[in-house]
Amino acid sequence: MILIAYAGHQFGKMSPRSVIYNLLNAVGSAILGYVALFPFKLGFVVLEFAWVVISIWAMTRRVPVAD
Repeated sequence: MILIAYAGHQFGKMSPRSVIYNLLNAVGSAILGYVALFPFKLGFVVLEFAWVVISIWAMTRRVPVAD
């Protein structure tokens, strides 16, 4: 899922500010974070769950609308 978002952005098909881009990142990172729990890999767990939090924050932030 993360790779789909990355490729979409690199090929100009997906904006990094779009909900779908950040949703793909959040879900993909959550899955990878879960996988990193067994066996526990601290660095990987921290990286993936930080990625989830940042992706969710990006989806929920308010962007000012120009008049």
